Amino acid sequence: MALLHEQPAVIDWSQCPLVEINPRKLSGVPVLKGTRMQADSILANYRSGLQADEIAEVFELPVESVRSLLVYAAEHHALPKP
Repeated sequence: MALLHEQPAVIDWSQCPLVEINPRKLSGVPVLKGTRMQADSILANYRSGLQADEIAEVFELPVESVRSLLVYAAEHHALPKP
């Protein structure tokens, strides 16, 4: 019997002050402001076991921005509280 895996919630990033959506930047994919790092990629890395400080270090991002993005995602039911 196959187990069904729960799909992660989809977040409407348009209301997140940490995220920008610009058609000239990665074809409009939501990214962390001031970077080209996709917001959903940050969540995917967190879900796979990396902590906020590890994500920030690996991708050279401000750790507070990564933490705040994870809190926003948790508040929108896409993650457990970080």
